[in-house]
Amino acid sequence: MQRGSNAAGPRRDEEMKHELQGYLASGQSTHAEDFHDPEPPADDDPAAAGASGSLQAEIARHTQRSAFPTDARSLLTALEEEHAPGELVDAVRRLPQDGRYETPAEVARALDDLAA
Repeated sequence: MQRGSNAAGPRRDEEMKHELQGYLASGQSTHAEDFHDPEPPADDDPAAAGASGSLQAEIARHTQRSAFPTDARSLLTALEEEHAPGELVDAVRRLPQDGRYETPAEVARALDDLAA
């Protein structure tokens, strides 16, 4: 048994943990103030511009998990519905229409292959 200075008690701790579980899993910020959140990389940041990891992050940021697996046409529709940046939408337009992608990482690799 733990002993501490917790005013809520173990039962309330479990209730609060359960109440916050969905919020924490949602991927939204848990900070009360916006200035605590890290800023995303700038569009003109050279370190983020061509990196496959940041491309993968951009694709994931602008699509729902349920969008995968997908083809290029469905991915393009999903990105447009989420108001993804124009550069990302234009890049996805160049993907082969018969391609099938299981994850954002596969899309990022395919886009990198097109750029090479």
